[in-house]
Amino acid sequence: MSAHPVDLAAIRAAAARIAGLAHVTPIATCATLDRLARRALVFKCEQLQKVGAFKFRGATNAVARLDEATARRGVVTHSSGNHAQALALAARGRHIAAHVVMPVDAPVVKRRAVEGYGARVVPCEPTLVAREEAAAQIAAETGATFVHPYDDPDVIAGQGTAALELLEQAGPLDAIVTPVGGGGLISGTAIAATALQPGIRIFGAEPCGADDAARSKRAGVRIPLAAPRSVADGLLANLGELTWPVVRDRVEEIVTVSEEEILAAMRLAWERAKLLIEPSAAVAVAAVLSERFRALGGLTRVGVILSGGNVDFDRLGRV
Repeated sequence: MSAHPVDLAAIRAAAARIAGLAHVTPIATCATLDRLARRALVFKCEQLQKVGAFKFRGATNAVARLDEATARRGVVTHSSGNHAQALALAARGRHIAAHVVMPVDAPVVKRRAVEGYGARVVPCEPTLVAREEAAAQIAAETGATFVHPYDDPDVIAGQGTAALELLEQAGPLDAIVTPVGGGGLISGTAIAATALQPGIRIFGAEPCGADDAARSKRAGVRIPLAAPRSVADGLLANLGELTWPVVRDRVEEIVTVSEEEILAAMRLAWERAKLLIEPSAAVAVAAVLSERFRALGGLTRVGVILSGGNVDFDRLGRV
């Protein structure tokens, strides 16, 4: 039995399932960023996806996979923002209830969006234990199906559809870089891309203050962090039991970047490429602009998946 949660067939099936529900997002290029990276970059613009993030792909696939009787009981999750919005909108599209546990310090813009999509928001303390306990209690009370933000085969398969589109739109690439939080995006990307184009190199990008994937790769075992910290609030989750084996086996390296590099990369993307991305997406941009990545050989054309564009301008102003 494969150690990996999904395969290319599952990702292709997810692509067919979400067709017409999720956007086929465009790709973009920027000569200034190419010059700074010293190679050609192709950006997959998931900040233009519904709810402003790639997360809509996985949530939509997971909701679509529920049978009618199960779907009628609704869905529940815990999330700091983008998955919360994604599941809320996917549930609304199927006319079922969504219960979303959100930490009290989640960005206001994301909480408002979740409520705007019709979900019930349940606040909790900003710890993983509190989130998991609240979600489990709601599931027990309502019979709702728990849809994990990243450690779920249907979610991973849905996220992998972004890489399918990128390779179809851009043609052959030497590598793909994605941000890494819980690992759903990079897992789906790695499974899809390496199956479609054997030899393609997959890299992850993480904040230095939330570098569990980088530490895990170096050690060869999963090493969760107790209190990750970064302006990239969407990347504060640890790798999951399903996503870690994919990162271990199919991702070449996790490049870590500082908070200063993240904010500088976001500003460059806004000012020069006119790509309105959030800090979590800017982590991938910062990685391809880093000295570490620029020193790597054999990379002429590199795809970069921009994970989202939900910026909390009040919080960013304080930063």
